[in-house]
Amino acid sequence: GNVSFSCLEPQVVPVTFLTSSSYLALPGPSGQDEVLVSFQFRTWNKEGLLLSSQLHQSSGGLLLYLSDGRVKINLHKAGRVLSDIAAGAGLNNGQWHSVSLSVKRSRISVRVDNDVTSSAHAPIPLQIYSGDVFYFGGCPSSENISECNTSSGGFQGCMRLISIGNKAVDMIAVQQNGFGNFSDLQIDLCGITDRCLPNYCEHGGECSQSWNSFHCNCANTGYKGATCHYPIYEQSCEAYKHRGNTSGFYNIDSDGSGPLGPFLVYCNMTDATWTIIQHNSTNLTRVKSANRENPHTVFFKYSASLDQLQATINLADHCEQELAYYCKKSRLLDKSDGMPLSWWIGRTNETHTYWGGSLPTVQKCACGLEGNCIDSQHFCNCDADRDEWTNDTGFLSNKDHLPVTEMVITDTDRPNSEAAYKLGPLLCRGDRTFWNSASFNTETSYLHFPTFHGELSADVSFFFKTTASSGVFLENLGIQDFIRIELHSPSEVIFSFDVGNGPSEVIVQSPNSLNDNQWHFVKAERNVKEASLQIDQLPQRSLSAPPDGHIRLQLNSQLFVGGTASRQKGFLGCIRSLQLNGMALDLEERAKITPGVEPGCPGHCSSYGNLCHNGGKCREKYSGFSCDCTFSAYAGPFCKKGKHISAYFWTGTSVTYNFQEYYTLAKNSSSHASSFYADMTLTREAITFAFRTTRTPSLLLYVSSFYKEYLSIILTRNGGLQIRYKLDSHQDPDVFSIGFKSMADGQLQHVKITREEEILFVEVNQNERMKFILSSGTEFNAIKSLTLGKILENSDVDEETMKANSQGFIGCLSSVQFNHIAPLKAALHHSSSAPVIVKGRFTESNCGTLTGADSTSSETTHSFADHSGPIDEGKPLANAIRSDSTIIGGVIAVVIFILLCITAIAIRIYKRKGIYSKNEAKGSENEDSAESALKSELSMQNTANENQKEYFF
Repeated sequence: GNVSFSCLEPQVVPVTFLTSSSYLALPGPSGQDEVLVSFQFRTWNKEGLLLSSQLHQSSGGLLLYLSDGRVKINLHKAGRVLSDIAAGAGLNNGQWHSVSLSVKRSRISVRVDNDVTSSAHAPIPLQIYSGDVFYFGGCPSSENISECNTSSGGFQGCMRLISIGNKAVDMIAVQQNGFGNFSDLQIDLCGITDRCLPNYCEHGGECSQSWNSFHCNCANTGYKGATCHYPIYEQSCEAYKHRGNTSGFYNIDSDGSGPLGPFLVYCNMTDATWTIIQHNSTNLTRVKSANRENPHTVFFKYSASLDQLQATINLADHCEQELAYYCKKSRLLDKSDGMPLSWWIGRTNETHTYWGGSLPTVQKCACGLEGNCIDSQHFCNCDADRDEWTNDTGFLSNKDHLPVTEMVITDTDRPNSEAAYKLGPLLCRGDRTFWNSASFNTETSYLHFPTFHGELSADVSFFFKTTASSGVFLENLGIQDFIRIELHSPSEVIFSFDVGNGPSEVIVQSPNSLNDNQWHFVKAERNVKEASLQIDQLPQRSLSAPPDGHIRLQLNSQLFVGGTASRQKGFLGCIRSLQLNGMALDLEERAKITPGVEPGCPGHCSSYGNLCHNGGKCREKYSGFSCDCTFSAYAGPFCKKGKHISAYFWTGTSVTYNFQEYYTLAKNSSSHASSFYADMTLTREAITFAFRTTRTPSLLLYVSSFYKEYLSIILTRNGGLQIRYKLDSHQDPDVFSIGFKSMADGQLQHVKITREEEILFVEVNQNERMKFILSSGTEFNAIKSLTLGKILENSDVDEETMKANSQGFIGCLSSVQFNHIAPLKAALHHSSSAPVIVKGRFTESNCGTLTGADSTSSETTHSFADHSGPIDEGKPLANAIRSDSTIIGGVIAVVIFILLCITAIAIRIYKRKGIYSKNEAKGSENEDSAESALKSELSMQNTANENQKEYFF
């Protein structure tokens, strides 16, 4: 028949709405009782006007528009909305979508993408007649058309296959001005740009776009910024520590803005700051029936990828991992053929046959290196091949081999042969980049490093300190492109750059001077969307990327640090922890070979000393600083961790902390003395302590002055707490009695006292704080010493204080702190270096943490029952009887003591002989615990060895 060997495709002419003011006006069938319009569109914008028309012979109108990616239709008349329906979702995804609109016989409907589920219908209360003009995409600005006054704005995108009243619109005829009208259109081309291809969002950021730009959603990526480039987590535990964080779980990002993501670790914030990374097999595991043909193989999976682990290890000063290998007739090395019987595999998939505590170059264990193996003919304890448990345990510390990823055991298939192993977590200490620094001593000295050339994004971060008013931190040049960061004035930093379309600047003004010789942080970033600059914790400043610039940086010179290739004024001062795109630059190594630059920077305490709290002293280190908590009541890396130091005071015990030495001044006037001791004049005190006693009256705490001023805190005869302030030597002391029940009840009592000039606050056992007013003065002048227990020196105190001091204090004192002074800690732990004098019997105790019952049971027998006092001289016969009784009692006590010692030794031998059967019973109860079972066997083995000893009575 009539066959044509061609396929005539219908001509599709798209049209592009280039700006928000673009529009296409097409005539419509005026006055008809139905409105039928269909078309296809694509856009990246969530909002935009698609279609509008004024209805025939009425003041109403029709609006079809995009709102939050959905098609909505609004029919209104005389200010009253007749219908408002919506259909579709996510229609701003850059794909083609079809829309069909029908208004007929008092019913309105809209369908999206010919999908019944993406359609909407609604009745309308009157008959609608079509208007004479349909506006697509927008309306002419010269005409005030009410139907175009919408918050959605104009449409930006493409349309095609427009049909009005079931009749297709010929866009070529429109282009040739055959009919209709338009403005800012591009006909016969869809000029929409996919700004998410390629995707410039880094680290898994989700890209979305509008007509003019793209946006990166960085949620749950661990990164921030316009392109999700910069990490939100620190690179190491060391960095968290120097933000003042305490021990806990933290996410770290070891390569910064590099491709590796963050992962969770535990940071142990000690003086050395350890990073702890766990794996999936930390329990002790026992192995039997393994040989070379059927080895026991275990794989260790860590909470981070091997690449993340390598980045962490490279960043650390030191890493180690404890490997314990227990053996009974299970060798590590077959001495007959020199072949290993067990081995482990490290990060780089290399096999290693050295064990914990040894060196990588020798096939030995720790005992072989130290020369103390149980059999001197072997280099490992296990190679002695004895029929009893022994072990080879130690730390592996070669960073190139860590962590252990696999372990193989092959020698446990002989009779009575068994092995067990336990691998600890990966431990890494320090951050070799955080304190890596260089000191620039001349304005012409600089360091140079590889360039940024070809990078999509560039970020720079570093710390600096200086006394200079200006200078260039770093500079990187290309033929046309460049980046530069400089201190422009004492309070202004400028990040300037050129990516092929002219120089631009981002400026940050600091409210405070930056040349104060304190450490300040600088972070600058340039990516395809913007450039940003941040100084310390000031708000970040950003500048949108100029149009038509290079996507990738074209910088072909080296990076100059501390100076410039153009010989502008260089930087004088220190720079540390310099990182480019997450990679640390080794300033110290380069400085060693560069004239005018020295490795390292002193003076870390000037910036970080405020991290040492509660009287802790900042101590300079070559790489960083540490807090010395010797004279603080607190412990931890920042002297913030409370430590309950308690001590038991016996009869006559005295602990005196001297605030300053006494210097005799001839004819010393009060004004002269006030000047001499001005640094020890207090207008406020903060005192906390806890105590436990049954004795009254008692002296709890006494602070003396060189001017006969004092503070005494006592328990009165009825057990009430009394605070006595004498801040004027010519007046009687202010006395404040706390009306609680007796506090000498053997329970632990907590007291907190604070004074601010004449106002005194007292809080007991966390009850409501009480307020008192002093009348004797506001200044505690020239304080001399603080005494706990009994005052031994001559003191001019009131009668009540003297009564309390007659026996001092007998009982428990805990957590004593006077401002930042911790006298108990000084006396117990630093008596040789602290200005403290201890007289009498004084022992550290846990009495400050025990409950009342526990404390009484453990201490009452030897403390609260001690009622020594003067003997009544009027009863000599009774005294003689007491004396004789004492002698007889002493003899009996010695005899009983000897018998008890013999009995105890005999019982100990008997128990050791019976340990085997007891441990066997315990082993049956704990069969699920390999570690407990092994410890039980080791205990039995040690008992058997000890039973061979002789005992002498």
